Amino acid sequence: MTALSARVSAFVAAPKTTARGAKAPAARASRVVKVRAEDKLATTDRSKTGLYFASEQSLSYLDGSLPGDYGFDPLGISDPDGPGGFITPNWLAYAEVIHARFAMLGAAGCFAPEFLAKAGVVPADSVTVWYGSGVMPPAGTHEYWADPFALFFGQMVLMGFAEFRRLQDYRKPGSMGEQYFIGLENVLGGSGDPAYPGGQFFNMFNLGKDDMDKMKLREIKNGRAAMLAMLGFAAQASMTGVGPYQNLMDHLGNPTGANLLTNLGSVGGSF
Repeated sequence: MTALSARVSAFVAAPKTTARGAKAPAARASRVVKVRAEDKLATTDRSKTGLYFASEQSLSYLDGSLPGDYGFDPLGISDPDGPGGFITPNWLAYAEVIHARFAMLGAAGCFAPEFLAKAGVVPADSVTVWYGSGVMPPAGTHEYWADPFALFFGQMVLMGFAEFRRLQDYRKPGSMGEQYFIGLENVLGGSGDPAYPGGQFFNMFNLGKDDMDKMKLREIKNGRAAMLAMLGFAAQASMTGVGPYQNLMDHLGNPTGANLLTNLGSVGGSF
């Protein structure tokens, strides 16, 4: 009985062989099966959360780890196995966050001055519609303390400097904390994630300390809406020749007579 038990134990412990006599890596086989099961479960779970515009291909690389990831990528530009070129998935995700922030600032900057002037908070003659800043003379001009083109050139230089440093931080996260910059190196070091540098300079109010993932989701949602809003502001300006606040008031006052369809006939003729 002892000999039989020993032979059975030896058979169970012996490595499995294939039909050709080669040893099969049992541990590796079980590990592969486990990974496939997890991938299938993750895909199934994501498909139940209302990802109506996702596909099996997009869900194979959009795994929900990015804020606001709903599996939408009809052109496959974020596919790591696609052509890509110099536009990598990491760069696209980073660029979307940066553009979203600029669009939120831009949308507020286009709407707020006009609204404040209409409300009488600021003098009306001190405010001009956003596209009439003077950089595009056919669209209108405005008197500043300096020539509009000089101001525009100065802004380009300053923004170019800031954008170059941001690119450096993207290529080597944390490098801005290693370069001397008028004593601000400690606050420019970042968190290691160039899209969310944080710290006492970029997150001075310590927002999201309790649930940063929720704050990231809110930011990208509002940023996407702002990017669409800026597109709408530009389209409406070319049609109506007025700012977004006046567009809103005109539409609310006459929804059937002042809308996108009725304004299409005046594209380019309002400046």
